[in-house]
Amino acid sequence: MRDVSRRGMLGLGVGAAAALSVAGCSSPGSSESGKVGTKPGKTAKSKPIGDGSTAYTGKQPKQPPKPERLAPGQKPPQFVVFSWDGAGEVGNGLFPRFRKLARDHNASMTFFLSGLYLLPESKKRLYRPPNNGVGASDIPYLTDDHIKETLKNLRAAWLEGHEIGTHFNGHFCGGTGSVANWTPAQWDSEIEQAMDFVTKWRTNTGFTDLEPLPFDYSKELVGARTPCLLGQGNLLPTARKRGWRYDASSPGGLQVWPTKKQGIWDFPLQQMPFPGHSFEVLSMDYNIMANQSQASTKAPPANYPGWRKQAADAYIAGFQRAYDTNRAPFFIGNHFEQWNGGIYMDAVEEAFKHIADEKHKDVRMVSFRQLCDWLDAQDPQVLASLRGLGVGQKFTGRG
Repeated sequence: MRDVSRRGMLGLGVGAAAALSVAGCSSPGSSESGKVGTKPGKTAKSKPIGDGSTAYTGKQPKQPPKPERLAPGQKPPQFVVFSWDGAGEVGNGLFPRFRKLARDHNASMTFFLSGLYLLPESKKRLYRPPNNGVGASDIPYLTDDHIKETLKNLRAAWLEGHEIGTHFNGHFCGGTGSVANWTPAQWDSEIEQAMDFVTKWRTNTGFTDLEPLPFDYSKELVGARTPCLLGQGNLLPTARKRGWRYDASSPGGLQVWPTKKQGIWDFPLQQMPFPGHSFEVLSMDYNIMANQSQASTKAPPANYPGWRKQAADAYIAGFQRAYDTNRAPFFIGNHFEQWNGGIYMDAVEEAFKHIADEKHKDVRMVSFRQLCDWLDAQDPQVLASLRGLGVGQKFTGRG
């Protein structure tokens, strides 16, 4: 493990302490325009659920084949998971931009949807957040047009093979109402409300011109990331009772093979090399920004080219270290944001293309749920052997 200085810890502390007031919900701007494919095709099996906000449409399309089981000593694939917190489309074209990028490279991703993004502000009193006032939220409610665009992108994303998880609702990170202080019962309430906002958007919005989300969310939802990576300890008992398969809320994980906590796969954001520094940075856009501009989202533009390159190089270095050594799955977290001129979105795209390059053999760009499928199919002794490899420790089995 490399030395992590106080400034390196800023990548954890700032990301944990600051409520991402624009988490996936930055002000509309033109990063890249893109039309959403709103008619990816109805299925003959479509059966409305509840008020018709969602529907059962059969097995999810574009999923990988049944996972193969590694033989002892066999080199594992290099898994990479790109995930998105919030997953709201606010007119900046970022959701369709990265859906297209995934299509171009036959990749799957995980979208952690904030349930509040499907609830109109006029109905905000339906939200009863634990330890906070009725209708309160540390992220903004979306406009009706942005709710519609979010729904269209979510529908298309699932049909393209991506996973829809949850980022819960109000994104409370500070004060007495912080998610860090919620009890298991309060987490259960928050989850139930997030599911209601997804499964009852038609009733809550009154929209009649959109097709339903093409999945049963009670079965689709198997994992989450908490706001600011806080509160996992009390979330896990509730997640286990609900039959969830993983949680992606741990901060500061090492690039090693994952383990389970309380019977649930623990997929932490990871420390990765930070070019030009002796410490490492967390594998998320916010934490890179926090170290570069002290969390300013509008720093002097003269810094942008260098910071963009540094961010892309950090992601690439994290990937390359795993790929060349222990083959530990690499986790990258993002928001649909335009901080510092959108440089972090450009850096993510550059890293994505680097990882997807055909020169990298046996790389699998998957969702967290797909990674769970693969891990659960493996011989526990083989996984235990992989977990014995430290950061940067080269795999020496057969290729």
